[in-house]
Amino acid sequence: MLYSGGEQSGSLLDVNPGLIFWTVVTFVLLLFVLKRMAWKPILDSLNERENFIKDSVERAETAKKEAEEILEQNKANLANAEEEAQKIIAQGREYAENLKSQILEDSKTEAKKMIEDATVEIERKNLEAFNNLKSEIAGIAVEAAEKIIRSNLDQEKQQKIVNDFIDDLSKN
Repeated sequence: MLYSGGEQSGSLLDVNPGLIFWTVVTFVLLLFVLKRMAWKPILDSLNERENFIKDSVERAETAKKEAEEILEQNKANLANAEEEAQKIIAQGREYAENLKSQILEDSKTEAKKMIEDATVEIERKNLEAFNNLKSEIAGIAVEAAEKIIRSNLDQEKQQKIVNDFIDDLSKN
């Protein structure tokens, strides 16, 4: 390409010392301004972010350790609770067996006492019936003797009177 002064314009790969000089000066000035103005806040921000991430990681690790400790504690507590539950169940079974034995023993004792009371009552009733029978027999004997004496009969008649009297009694 030709410009109006007859000079050719350079391509991008052509070396132009004036352009290089001003580019370097601008770059150094930019570095100086960035170092003064932006580099420190950027580094501070990066350091702050790094510290924040470190703290977050440390807190996460601490929380993880605490969670693991709590998990272990919970497992131990669960094992203790299960052991305690087994003890309570065993105690309940033992108590139930003792209660069952006691109830059986009490019922046997009560049954034995009822049998003894019934036996005593039967004996008393038998004795009462025997005494009543004895009184009746005595009364019968007295009546029979009275009839025998009144009739003052011979042996055959006395025997017949006693047999008739016994027959009368068996009918009553």
